[in-house]
Amino acid sequence: MTALFADALNAQNPIFDTDSYKYSHATQYPDGTEYVSSYIEPRKAWEGIDTVLFFGLQIELAKLAQIRVTQQMIDEAAPVLKTHGLELYLPGWQRIVDAHDGKLPVLIEALPEGTMAPVGVPQMRIQNTDPACWWLPSFLETRLLRAVWYPSTVASLSHYVMGQIQERMMITDGSTDGAAFKLHDFGARGASSGESAAIGGLAHLVSAMGTDTAMAIVYARKFYGADMAGFSIPATEHSTMTALGEPGELDQMRAFLDRNPKGLIACVSDSYDLMRAVRSYWGEVLRDQVLARDGVLVVRPDSGDPVQVVPDVIEALIGRFGATTTPQGYRLLNNKVRVIQGDGVNRHSIIDIMDVLIDRGLAIGNIAFGMGGGLLQKVDRDCFSYSMKASALYLDGQWHDIYKDPITAKGTKTSKRGRQGVMQTDSGALVARRLDNIPKRAEALRPVFRNGILLNLQTLDEIRTRAWPDGFGL
Repeated sequence: MTALFADALNAQNPIFDTDSYKYSHATQYPDGTEYVSSYIEPRKAWEGIDTVLFFGLQIELAKLAQIRVTQQMIDEAAPVLKTHGLELYLPGWQRIVDAHDGKLPVLIEALPEGTMAPVGVPQMRIQNTDPACWWLPSFLETRLLRAVWYPSTVASLSHYVMGQIQERMMITDGSTDGAAFKLHDFGARGASSGESAAIGGLAHLVSAMGTDTAMAIVYARKFYGADMAGFSIPATEHSTMTALGEPGELDQMRAFLDRNPKGLIACVSDSYDLMRAVRSYWGEVLRDQVLARDGVLVVRPDSGDPVQVVPDVIEALIGRFGATTTPQGYRLLNNKVRVIQGDGVNRHSIIDIMDVLIDRGLAIGNIAFGMGGGLLQKVDRDCFSYSMKASALYLDGQWHDIYKDPITAKGTKTSKRGRQGVMQTDSGALVARRLDNIPKRAEALRPVFRNGILLNLQTLDEIRTRAWPDGFGL
């Protein structure tokens, strides 16, 4: 990262990557503390979504495995933090440099990524492996919680929406064929950073194959071994469709068809008069060219109330291109034409649009959705009330429960006691249990990181299979 000023700090120094108040915590634990065990869990359901898809930790573990704390990092951080108002715990960081060659002495155990588990079930447990570093698990809370809540929330959202789409496809089409391309990621430009777009976009690809977030496929290959995790198609935008002004819109549409004689293509069609574009341009002037293509034209309306506009556009296209009737009795457009809706799309509007289509006798196979900010940006840690809490402390030769139970929260913020684990029951259900109450072979949390080494690498293919054991509609 290029510095703009000569006295810039090293943004890659891991000592800086925490909440400031945590620098003071090493001296706050009871004297003689040797180990601390903490866990991460989603504590509550999010507006009807009560099962969470665990994903994304491996990206952070890859970064943790690269960390080598150096003397230079300590020497840089200590005076800066003193000026900031805090003291760096020098004995602890020096121990990491001298005894561990800068590697982080912690054990992290987690659910296999792609696991679907109810809220209230821990997804990860961390404990220090060096008794001189009892303070380290809580110090890492900031980056670990951030690494888990965001991709798991996006992955859970995408999984939920994909499930809703599949349910309705079965009602209207009798099949989920093609469902993997029914929810397309349009969110890169609306994400808070390039890395957020890459991580969130990859989380979406656990449940889908359509994306316009190119960095998601980069992260998929780098961190999960996916040769090609998602796909896109040639598509227009308003800058290209308005390049010749309103009189030239038809010419731009014709040129787009000429340059793409085969394959899937998408064209935004509301630059001036959406229904004129649908009925007159696509449906009359360009109709024969559309039908002659070796591929599918996807018409994109991009304004207005999508609950009204989408079925209107589909019915107008049916009027020009015709339709078949599915065995379930719903109208399905000529297979040369489809529709994609990207404006005003979120998990609620997608359901509203599909339900109106069903009411009007239109198959869900007619439509795909492009989800932007509603997929990658309009989520936060409170959606599932994600939390990382210390639950046990080893002192005087034994483990002691630690927990919080604030009266003012009326039970909503009560944390778990004792070293936490996850038991897989005989029926396959995952339930939270104290680690010492779980039979050894029934523990679902598995080692993924120990003392700077990344363990148990998982591929995107494996994760998709866990999340969608019956497939997701390829």
